[in-house]
Amino acid sequence: MTTRRARLLAFAKINLDLRVLYRRPDNFHELRTIFQTISLADRIEIAFTPSRRTAITVTGKVEIPDNLVARAARLCLDATCATGEVHFALEKRIPMGAGLGGGSSNAAAVLLALPAIAGRALEMSVLIRLAEELGSDVPYFLLGGTAVGLGRGTELYPLPDRSAQQGLVVTPGVHVSTAEAYRRLSAELTAESQQNKMVSFQSLAWRSSLPPAGLADPDTGHNDFESVVFGDHPELAAIKRRLLKLGASPALMSGSGSAVFGLFPGREQVRRAIPSFREEQVFPIALVSRARYRAEWWRRLAAHTTKEKLWPPRSRYAR
Repeated sequence: MTTRRARLLAFAKINLDLRVLYRRPDNFHELRTIFQTISLADRIEIAFTPSRRTAITVTGKVEIPDNLVARAARLCLDATCATGEVHFALEKRIPMGAGLGGGSSNAAAVLLALPAIAGRALEMSVLIRLAEELGSDVPYFLLGGTAVGLGRGTELYPLPDRSAQQGLVVTPGVHVSTAEAYRRLSAELTAESQQNKMVSFQSLAWRSSLPPAGLADPDTGHNDFESVVFGDHPELAAIKRRLLKLGASPALMSGSGSAVFGLFPGREQVRRAIPSFREEQVFPIALVSRARYRAEWWRRLAAHTTKEKLWPPRSRYAR
């Protein structure tokens, strides 16, 4: 049987705003956040050979326990009743455990690409259900661009595309325990703080929807996790102060850390800021709009999809 191949990009995300309201009965936390895809991306090569038996393998230089790529592939094949030999070659460029969503993006990449390559069709509602099984951030990566996330972060609403603003992501190699960050933050949550967060987040989201598209007040971005994580890891607070001093606006930690990002007015400011970080990993980035996100997927799956620009991409092999 002929092997079908594709080379994918799985983009990272940052949180332009992140509020934690309370712990829910299902033990997840109620969130309000604004997701944004960025140009930093992992690379995934996928090879699918139709077969009566299913075999899934994942290779790469980094050993990842409980790899979401393999889990996503299994869910996808089961949902489409497809069988075949699937091999993934994963090149990690997104730092792991940094709050940039690398694993979630990898999983979403499989959900978008594998049906198209295997000759199957899955509606977006089904893809989102599968994504929710894999993790709270995974559904967002089925959509990309700028989006409001509610609940666990899986209830998503689009905001206008932002310009391809330039920035830096800085990672010092510090590990932050997400579970511990949530535990400590939960102790600080009150009914009054919840109401204040909801009002301020609502205001920010509305300003983000007004023209010029996506340009909110740069000083209003907030991440609740900074209040507990910066106390344990003052070097992260120092990175944020340095980014602000270099002209970044905003500068925030992404997710529960440990990556800190800063957005700058232009490419020249980014270039000048890079030498200030000699002991950390530094990644120049640009914001990726929803339009560019989808265009990249259509381009990389063009050999396997219909000519119509449909979302999710539709397989030309499907009957």
